[in-house]
Amino acid sequence: MLDRRNFMKTCSGMGLAGTLFPGVLWAQAQAQGAAKITKEMIDAAAAIADVPIADEYKEMMLTDLNDHAKGYEEIYKLHIPNSVDPALLFDPVLPGVKFETERKAIRISKAPNVAVPKSLEDLAFRSARELGELVRAKRVSSAALTQMYLQRLKKYDPTLKFVVTLTEDRALEQAKKADAEIAAGKYRGPLHGLPWGAKDLLATKGYRTTWGAGGFENQMVGEDATVVKRLDEAGAVLVAKLTLGALAQGDVWFGGVTRNPWNPNQGSSGSSAGPASATAAGCVAFSIGSETLGSISSPSTRCGCTGLRPTFGLVPRTGAMALSWSMDKLGPICRTVEDCALVLDAIHGRDGKDRTVQPAVFNWDANLDWRKLRIGYLKADFERKPETREEEKEEPAKTPEEHKKREEQKKRREFARARAEYDRKYNDAALVKLREMGVNLIQVELPKFPYSAITVMLTAEAAAAFDELTRTGRDKLLTSQKDYDWPNTFRAARFIPAVEYIQAARARKLLMDAMARVFEDLDVIVAPTNGGPQLVITNLTGHPSVILPNGRRGEDAPKPPSDDPSDFQNSGGPGTPTSLTFLGKLYGEAELLAFAQAYQQATEFHLEHPRLEV
Repeated sequence: MLDRRNFMKTCSGMGLAGTLFPGVLWAQAQAQGAAKITKEMIDAAAAIADVPIADEYKEMMLTDLNDHAKGYEEIYKLHIPNSVDPALLFDPVLPGVKFETERKAIRISKAPNVAVPKSLEDLAFRSARELGELVRAKRVSSAALTQMYLQRLKKYDPTLKFVVTLTEDRALEQAKKADAEIAAGKYRGPLHGLPWGAKDLLATKGYRTTWGAGGFENQMVGEDATVVKRLDEAGAVLVAKLTLGALAQGDVWFGGVTRNPWNPNQGSSGSSAGPASATAAGCVAFSIGSETLGSISSPSTRCGCTGLRPTFGLVPRTGAMALSWSMDKLGPICRTVEDCALVLDAIHGRDGKDRTVQPAVFNWDANLDWRKLRIGYLKADFERKPETREEEKEEPAKTPEEHKKREEQKKRREFARARAEYDRKYNDAALVKLREMGVNLIQVELPKFPYSAITVMLTAEAAAAFDELTRTGRDKLLTSQKDYDWPNTFRAARFIPAVEYIQAARARKLLMDAMARVFEDLDVIVAPTNGGPQLVITNLTGHPSVILPNGRRGEDAPKPPSDDPSDFQNSGGPGTPTSLTFLGKLYGEAELLAFAQAYQQATEFHLEHPRLEV
């Protein structure tokens, strides 16, 4: 066989190392079991890599290429684990960006007056703030609350499929300890004694951490993730490891499809599928999810939760599965905005291990005067009408299967337009409510960039994070194998040129500069959750967002064209929640959450919850 290391060295000497060309050429030679590289192989590789090479150069290359060849095997032999990050770090902080570094005492809302019901299960949908006050005042014990949520998890999991592993023994021990500490006057804070659930990409010592993926069902990690440790320190009680779509994509995991409590015939969306579903179903007081490109936003929207995607570099990801080192973020999924603030207060800040975390602090003040904040809104996105696609003249369908496929695609496009048109009234109502609150909405536009092209960075990093899975063929163990699933994406990512990855990073820097200018005179931006590029932009730039319920669709809402719970377009429809998104400045969570809380309290959509059946 060819010596790949020297082969790549030869390509490097010819100025080709920064392109796709060497890897493609080497892969061709290996696939064909060739004893030597030929001009035909060079032609094919050059076409894929878009590297024009004249014939005289090909002749010149052949001698060296067939004298020297080997590749990346020496690095492959290192078997680099997912927990090892690259030497290169993404930093969202640009010159001039300021953030608080002095931690202050948390200022929470006035203690709520909640009656203790005859049946403790009637507290299932109460906020973490309310539950925390009951536990602090010793009116409800942590042990009783924990037992109640464990019973609900067991009761509704067969329908909603949101549990990977119950951590019952750990939870009961933690709850007993919490009650003893509170009785002794050792109160740890507003999360003390509250049961919570972790997305199963957070390592938990003594319990499996499956990443939702076939082939990893029995994976054990010997140390708790930093976020798990910090919630332990806050006195919270971990009751379950909750589902995520395989390797943080969608809601399909090795145990099935996690469902939407508002309509169990639908998936809960993903990839924080279990945290959103369990929180919405009143089976935990709060949960922790993660987002790389929509994985908190999408399931929070689908399940009617309040989700916070913090600024990149605010919450350490140590002990969490890596998908994209430059885009992954951990954040809370809760029932209220203040619940998100209480959880963020407990989990943020440097841990000495995640090198991307900044020395920024989050100082929550529930009484912050939001009326002094400068609020923008994406006028064009709120007014954008659903796109109507002009039907292209197509060749007549040659087979009944092709005709059926085209009709299905047409049906899906029509539903997407109808749903978007129907949902506009909820966005319009939000603007009316904000103006009624006295908010002076400032029209703003987000910068125009080739956002999708820049997300090639995510694809390349994800493929690197699971490189060995692809090379060994174990990607076949993942449950879903559709064209948009990770196995196919990882394979295709091996054809991304190194130069284009760097060019995408440079374009990303330009986008960061442009977004910094947008926020120069604003504190918060109101945006439609769906429609417009805000989700992609802010995940690329690292800006925080809050997603909160914004009403429920009526019985006249368009019905999805599919009943398949694993079909992402099976969403919306009668009785399901809608959402609104608020965007904040880098490390501006205190102001962002204060404003979002004001809107939530003015609308009270978060008080609705699904009526569950077994």
